[in-house]
Amino acid sequence: MDKIGPKHRTCRRVGAALCGRPNCPSNKRPYPPGMHGRGRKRISEYQTRLVEKQKLRHIYGVSEAQMRGYYDKASRSKGVTGEEMIQSLETRLDTVCLRLGFALTNRQSRQLVSHGHVLLDGKRLNVPSAKVKPGQTVSLTPKARDFIAVREALEITPDPPVYLYRNKSEVSGTLSRLPERTEVPLPVPVEERLIVEFYS
Repeated sequence: MDKIGPKHRTCRRVGAALCGRPNCPSNKRPYPPGMHGRGRKRISEYQTRLVEKQKLRHIYGVSEAQMRGYYDKASRSKGVTGEEMIQSLETRLDTVCLRLGFALTNRQSRQLVSHGHVLLDGKRLNVPSAKVKPGQTVSLTPKARDFIAVREALEITPDPPVYLYRNKSEVSGTLSRLPERTEVPLPVPVEERLIVEFYS
């Protein structure tokens, strides 16, 4: 559920390059957009928690309803709520495609999935939020492998995190195991504890 409007507005609002791009405007102007952006304000505890939640939402490109759902599910699990929430976001099909280097941005990755170019264990799946389980293989359709954007992404993206195995020539990858919190390559630091406090 992408918002229409300037891509970097949220980056400016929270003062961090959530998009993960080195040329993000928030690096040059680390204050909120608008004429009052530079004004010094005391930040409340509520606002601090809200900003952390918005950071995570923006990084994974999920709606508020989806975010709430991930929190509710994580809070019912036996593990640490914040870590379980990030683990669920990290094992979304669109996120796995991004981590495998099939796309340069979350938006591109989601588009690949929703347009039916992604296969999970050989079956076409067009639901970006679908959960990838350990041992499952994600690959692209033969047509999508030749997309210029995909080939460019594979060229310039770094190796995927250790919990993913990538076969570049086959344009496929496998989730070897569930990610640990310290292994998740978020573009900016996120304190998930504050997000849990926001929702609880």
